[in-house]
Amino acid sequence: MVSHPQPSDRPPLAHRAASTTSRSTNTRRHRTGRSHAGGSYRTQNEFPNFAQTGDVEIIINADGQEKRYMLHRLILAQNSGFFEAGTSEDWSRAQARGQSSGVGPGNTLGSIGEDEESVREQGRPAYPIPQSQRFIWRYELDWGNKDEEVPMLVQKQTQPSMFGGDQYQPPPVPNKPPPPSQGFLKSMSNFSALQSASHIAKSNPSHNNGDSDTIRDYDNLFRIFYNYAPLLDATNIAESYIQCKSLLTLADMYDALGVVGPRIDHHLLQFQGRLWKQIAKYPPSYLKLGYLARSKVIFSEALVHVVGQWPSGSNQLRHAVPPDVIEVIKDKVYDLQDLQLKTEAKLFRLTLTTARGERVTPTNAYADWLALSLFRQWLAENTTPPPPPIPKTSETAQRTSNNHAQHQSPPVSAGTLFRLLGTGGSSYLARDELKRFIKLRPSSEEGNSREYLKKFERRMDDIKALAREAVRPLMKSYLELDIGRDGGGLGYLTCTKVEEDDYPWDEGA
Repeated sequence: MVSHPQPSDRPPLAHRAASTTSRSTNTRRHRTGRSHAGGSYRTQNEFPNFAQTGDVEIIINADGQEKRYMLHRLILAQNSGFFEAGTSEDWSRAQARGQSSGVGPGNTLGSIGEDEESVREQGRPAYPIPQSQRFIWRYELDWGNKDEEVPMLVQKQTQPSMFGGDQYQPPPVPNKPPPPSQGFLKSMSNFSALQSASHIAKSNPSHNNGDSDTIRDYDNLFRIFYNYAPLLDATNIAESYIQCKSLLTLADMYDALGVVGPRIDHHLLQFQGRLWKQIAKYPPSYLKLGYLARSKVIFSEALVHVVGQWPSGSNQLRHAVPPDVIEVIKDKVYDLQDLQLKTEAKLFRLTLTTARGERVTPTNAYADWLALSLFRQWLAENTTPPPPPIPKTSETAQRTSNNHAQHQSPPVSAGTLFRLLGTGGSSYLARDELKRFIKLRPSSEEGNSREYLKKFERRMDDIKALAREAVRPLMKSYLELDIGRDGGGLGYLTCTKVEEDDYPWDEGA
């Protein structure tokens, strides 16, 4: 009798192995991330909280909110002169020298990044800090007296803990260390920009809810440090300007304009036509912003407007920008005025010649000479202010003088005048004005004839053609804004050309 194998309740060996492996994997998967406290836990190590690798803790308290960052000293130091100096070895040693000799090991910033020999030199035990006792720098936003001071990050004293964290201790010395060596003073020269930045921030308070704006600005600052795009308004250019200006002021305080400026430049240039119109409305403000952002396009666009309107806007700029910027403006204003005076002199020297090549005079071409006289009179009235009224003792005479002054039309602006000359045609001294002028002559058959008027108009057109050629250099516009032939309503000249050497900042900064 042949016995047959009985079916077994146990699965085949291969299936049992796969099942065991699956159960083991599932068990490990579910156990991963489970803390001893009974909840799931996952350590974050990405912006803004690099909990595993970060070594600089930054706490921003504003408007009842608290924003915490755990960032990297290396990245902060690469992007900001403030953090480069504040976490440097020289600064740490300066703090160590200011502390009492009884402070225990690991309680000073100088214990990080130093070798055994340098630790012995400072009189501290020469044993390494375990990896679990990771040391961090701590910065907190110190508001001080909000009405008088710009809040700044100040460094707080920290020490590594035996459980891997760090313990906060109040600093035994003031935040600013005692004067260190001369070499360290040279490395701290970047902080000279803090005073000017503070002045700008005080003179231009935030439009609303400044504390919330502070959190936004610091967040954008650190986002840029980590190569993230700042969160700025991309639809409302007026709001975007306020945000950009506030961020640039903060970057100036922390010596980070070289990193933040290009981001601001890129963001604002996306507005294109709307940006050019805003700069035309507020050129001094955008000149300051363009300087801080190191934006050649924004700076030169605003500079053309500022130079054309100078000295209007001078009060806004004198104490808000460095002297180098004022010097550039003054140089450009001088160049523009010099070109304008030379052009005016050339216009007053314009003349016509007869068929024989002689300069026209009252004796050889009376009608041509009259056309030149009328043109020069019109030019003089529009390039010089009206004379002051003659003082009178009589009350009636005074009223007459005032009425006469009221009826005198003031001279047009330089931009309007030269654009009229550059346009020519009937834009000035049109046919009706010429007809009224001719009627002022004594009655004569030749002077009142239609042919005489046509001849007079042709000679005036010749003069206008010469004037149009003379003012051609002033008709150039170096604006991105399209102002057209009539200047777009601008009453000033826009022919200032900004060269590479005119940007008042160091290209290597």
